[in-house]
Amino acid sequence: MKESTIEQFVDTIVKGMQEGKAKRIVTVDMQKLESPCVFFVICEGTSSTHVATITTEIRNFVRENAQMKPFAIDGFEAANWVAMDYGQVIVHIFQSEAREFYDIEHLWADAVLNEIADID
Repeated sequence: MKESTIEQFVDTIVKGMQEGKAKRIVTVDMQKLESPCVFFVICEGTSSTHVATITTEIRNFVRENAQMKPFAIDGFEAANWVAMDYGQVIVHIFQSEAREFYDIEHLWADAVLNEIADID
């Protein structure tokens, strides 16, 4: 995917998260790093039900607006930490305790973090 195209795709994912009322959305831009994954998009929900709802909203919104389906979704059953694989973009939906514990947005010191304001 070209840089502008991948950034548009990330914006679509963010909008899907917002449709599901996700909290604390962060994009992790790793385009300047040598990594097969160029973006993480991370958010959190308030409960397992909320995490599952956010996951469903993202999947449906992205399918409808970008005509893309994830290659895989893992963790949906427990809905504590769900990962959605879109190839060069990996989406992480956490419950807040799991997000604090793993703190994955800070694993790459050279990545560019962009915090998205919550929509209330």
